[in-house]
Amino acid sequence: MTDSALPASPGSVSSDQPIWTTHYNHPCAWDQQFPPLSLPEMLFRSAERKGTAPLLDFMGRKYSYAETAQGARRVAKGLQAMGVGKGDRIGLFLPNVPHYVAAYYGAMAAGATVVNFSPLYTVDELAHQVADSGTTILFTLSATALLPTALKVLDQSGLERLVVGSVAGALPAGKALFYRLFKGKETAERPDDPRITSFSSLIDNDGAYAPVPIDATTDIALFQYTGGTTGTPKGAMLSHQNLSANARQVNAIDPRKDDADDRILGVLPFFHVFANTCVLNRTVLNGGEIVMLPRFEAVAALKAITRTKVTALPGVPTMYQALLDNPQIAKTDFASLRACISGGAPLAAEVKARFEEVTGANVVEGYGLTESSGVVSTNPYEG
Repeated sequence: MTDSALPASPGSVSSDQPIWTTHYNHPCAWDQQFPPLSLPEMLFRSAERKGTAPLLDFMGRKYSYAETAQGARRVAKGLQAMGVGKGDRIGLFLPNVPHYVAAYYGAMAAGATVVNFSPLYTVDELAHQVADSGTTILFTLSATALLPTALKVLDQSGLERLVVGSVAGALPAGKALFYRLFKGKETAERPDDPRITSFSSLIDNDGAYAPVPIDATTDIALFQYTGGTTGTPKGAMLSHQNLSANARQVNAIDPRKDDADDRILGVLPFFHVFANTCVLNRTVLNGGEIVMLPRFEAVAALKAITRTKVTALPGVPTMYQALLDNPQIAKTDFASLRACISGGAPLAAEVKARFEEVTGANVVEGYGLTESSGVVSTNPYEG
């Protein structure tokens, strides 16, 4: 099969061709092939191509492709200095912050397997998955919602070290000062403990890490926990190729591939497979920009849409409903918005219709599961 293969046109299906191909309506061949590609290589290739173009917009502070790639390299070197090698498990107990992106690709560049943990986990939930995955180093933030939980797990499990970042350090100067002055109650003190390293100390190097051979088809990039229908979360083992191929599949079905005008709202949590593929990996691959928000708040999301002129808005049905219910939606400029991707739960027809009426954008519903690296199928963007 080749990238140029096309499905038969309606009414002309041959005896050896599945009948569903007569209804295939995406702007690419259904039988494409994707060569093996590791996630760090995907980032580094995009950084070479995009250079100083913005990859992340975090509360107004921009991080370029080159800067983000160098951050990942510095994480890789810092982890290698700690003794991290091929197959070690590095946990991310983080919301959507720039630290996540550098740690995600940096840990993989060092040869490690990333383990995603929800920032909402209790001590017991986090401790169980740390033990189950064999996580030895955990990235988190000096936030009261995260650090106290991580510290307890550090004392109660096989976890060996914490790497702790500062939210204020990732913000624009004015907002960083505001955060320190008025949100002190949300900041937790980092204890003086040899097992704890600051994120800034970890990346205080030149980024010249020792490259690790990665077999994209067999090496595990990510342990992604899922409850499925059985209740107890289990770690799906996803290879680099699983994740990079799914990112390329998602990108291929988008009829608009102008990376110079590709800004996606990154409010879905990166620790979940939906955002991990459709927001993070897909945008890094495509060379677009991610407008990052650490958590979903309707007013903040609507203001970000107007401020940055986002072109894509992935979300879950409850998020679209919350946006529709917020009065601020009447003041929001949706002129730039081209498409919305709904997943995670069934989308009610009335919510889809109303959101399309208010915004003028297409709402596309997709289906996927953790074990498939995210997306299995989706409605066409057009037609």
